Amino acid sequence: MAGSLAASAFFPGPGSSPAASTRTSKSTTGELPENLSVRGIVAKPNPPPGAMQVKAQAQALPKVNGTKVNHKNVGADTEELIPYSAPKTFYNQLPDWSMLLAAVTTIFLAAEKQWTLLDWKPKRPDMLADTFGFGRIIQDGLVFRQNFLIRSYEIGADRTASIETLMNHLQETALNHVKTAGLLGDGFGATPEMSKRNLIWVVSKIQLLVDKYPSWGDMVQVDTWVAGAGKNGMRRDWHVRDYNSGRTILRATSVWVMMNKQTRRLSKMPDAVRAEIGPYFNDRSAITDEQSEKLAKSGNNIDGDATKQFIRKGLTPRWGDLDVNQHVNNVKYIGWILESAPISILEKHELASMTLDYRKECGRDSVLQSITTVSDECAEGHHGSTTIQCDHLLQLESGADIVKAHTEWRPKQAQGEGNFGFFPVESA
Repeated sequence: MAGSLAASAFFPGPGSSPAASTRTSKSTTGELPENLSVRGIVAKPNPPPGAMQVKAQAQALPKVNGTKVNHKNVGADTEELIPYSAPKTFYNQLPDWSMLLAAVTTIFLAAEKQWTLLDWKPKRPDMLADTFGFGRIIQDGLVFRQNFLIRSYEIGADRTASIETLMNHLQETALNHVKTAGLLGDGFGATPEMSKRNLIWVVSKIQLLVDKYPSWGDMVQVDTWVAGAGKNGMRRDWHVRDYNSGRTILRATSVWVMMNKQTRRLSKMPDAVRAEIGPYFNDRSAITDEQSEKLAKSGNNIDGDATKQFIRKGLTPRWGDLDVNQHVNNVKYIGWILESAPISILEKHELASMTLDYRKECGRDSVLQSITTVSDECAEGHHGSTTIQCDHLLQLESGADIVKAHTEWRPKQAQGEGNFGFFPVESA
């Protein structure tokens, strides 16, 4: 009983205060106790036995801006502070702005990044529709155009884009052309009618002329279109330009034929397929017939007189080299062909032209060898410079030919030099 009362004195209940305890003590005795110290502590040195001992401590209430602030000390060894509650003002009643400020900052940064992407504008108004490089159809639906930025991982030791990079751009635009035209079936570039008949496209021949190799950060513009090639083939051409100057970088032409996906045999072009792609045929040529004849000598001297022959054996495709049709991507063959090219040519020369004749497809379990023969004589290049002629053969180790190729190499240009206008070409 005494312990509970003492506790209630040390920790007054709601509504009680030290001032109230002092008034109660005064009203009981009739006068202010004589032993009330300066600090206002009431103490009875000799309480009767069994009586309750109550200690109260009173202190003048401090004032802050004319307002009394509750503050009490209980006991000599125990002290309790009542939290100060600030007066209610308009500012104190406002919500926490930190979360709102963080959200506004995040939105601002995201908007700034998006604006950076939208801010660059092509110099010609007719290209505004392809700001992001998704590609679009132009020239009455007969030409597909797409832009590519040369990235850091697409350049080689000489800080220019590799030939494989440019070839990948050609393949990408070809597929996007079919997709944008609404002719993409469930195959790799196959039309709906081709998909019904299990037909796929396979490349038979590629010829390309390189005027200049773009550098890291350059923007290239690729135009592509299709035309008929005999009764059962299709020709696809490309014209690659520098996006800013409009000058030619590369021109290429190719011939494609159909193959049955299941039997892996060549097939004639069905009339239904010709009706699908016929309206998109464009008779324009990226490489003229005369230029094509000069390049059409792939692998002719591979077994003839040669000063040097280089062989690289044990080439095998990786899983990543296969396309969705389960054969090696045609761009991979170019890398294999150059595997056997002498390092002295690769260091001091750059590829100026190439002709590839595809003879047989390569599967994932194939083992190949690459043979490069450097010609005994050097030809005069199209710009008056001495070039090196090479013949290449990519074949299975069993002896079957996969690809025959012929390349022409010119001395590398100093960084920043231009070599545009490799051949005159009709303007787009």
